[in-house]
Amino acid sequence: MSVESATTELTRLPGLEVSQSVVEVTPGHSITRGPQKRLMVFAGRSHPDLAQRIAEHIGVGLGEIELDTFPNGETYCRYQESIRGADVFLVQTGCKPVDENLMELLLMIQAAKLASAKRITAVIPWFPYSRQDRKAKPREPISGRLVADMLQLAGADRVLTMDLHAGQIQGFFTIPVDHMSALLLFAQHFRDLGLTGEGIVSVAPDAGRAKYAIRFAQMIDADFAIMHKTRPTRDRVEMHEVTGRVRDRIAVVGDDVTTTGGTQIAGARTLKEHGAREVWMFVTHSLLDAEGLERVAAADIAGMVVTDTVPIDPIRKPQNVTVLTVSRLLAETIMNAFADESVSAIFGGENQLF
Repeated sequence: MSVESATTELTRLPGLEVSQSVVEVTPGHSITRGPQKRLMVFAGRSHPDLAQRIAEHIGVGLGEIELDTFPNGETYCRYQESIRGADVFLVQTGCKPVDENLMELLLMIQAAKLASAKRITAVIPWFPYSRQDRKAKPREPISGRLVADMLQLAGADRVLTMDLHAGQIQGFFTIPVDHMSALLLFAQHFRDLGLTGEGIVSVAPDAGRAKYAIRFAQMIDADFAIMHKTRPTRDRVEMHEVTGRVRDRIAVVGDDVTTTGGTQIAGARTLKEHGAREVWMFVTHSLLDAEGLERVAAADIAGMVVTDTVPIDPIRKPQNVTVLTVSRLLAETIMNAFADESVSAIFGGENQLF
């Protein structure tokens, strides 16, 4: 008797019957691509709404994770499902409370490492401490470098971030850093508003953003100008001069981050003094609270455009402030990283704007 026929007979013996089971495909918390290749997305507590939108674009449910704070202020983290062998993406932005959110991300990374995740990617739309990327004065820390060291020591294999304050932050890492830019989103938005072509000028708020503003000017077929900014103190900004023609034109000023709104308020005032007909602002990371947004929105500007890399209260948002979502962009980047495909191709190679 052949082995095949013997096996067939055994399955017919009493107690050894083999029932035909039907496998039902239901939405879950992972996507399988090929043998032993799974994508899983987990959200920290910094911006769960953005993480949910990212997961929806990918077509996967957010993974189950328990995050809590002990009475003494310590953070607790535990994955509530198996992540062994999975390609894990942890979404956590650097908004307030910055240190608590950063520590939570570090614990999520280490817990994933100890749970045998195959690859751990920290998705950090707003990279915390990125403005402290050098020693501006004696006896200061380079805080951005310290954050990079901590992420790598915790066990991150890759970092996805957006519109870094300075390009050298990528050099703080010895692991891959995928740098995304919201500039294409802003350019499309202003084109949809009809703010393109003759009569529009792209304005850099300072010399450090000149290359950024020039690229934006090319995207909307506009001219280019630059303001000269000084910062007497960390929280006070002064602007007096504008290089380039802005008189009787609509000025569009772009920046990567605002924490106090000082640059936007001073910039709008200076451009108006130099004859600009209208002033529009766009900022990738708006770290302003509701009162700060209202103060900037009231500073003689036609409109301000920001993204949701950090949470913004939709109820208290001023009418002339528009919020663009970066969830689809982040989702596409995550899928390309998961599939080991080019990330820069999403941006047409225009994601390094320094």
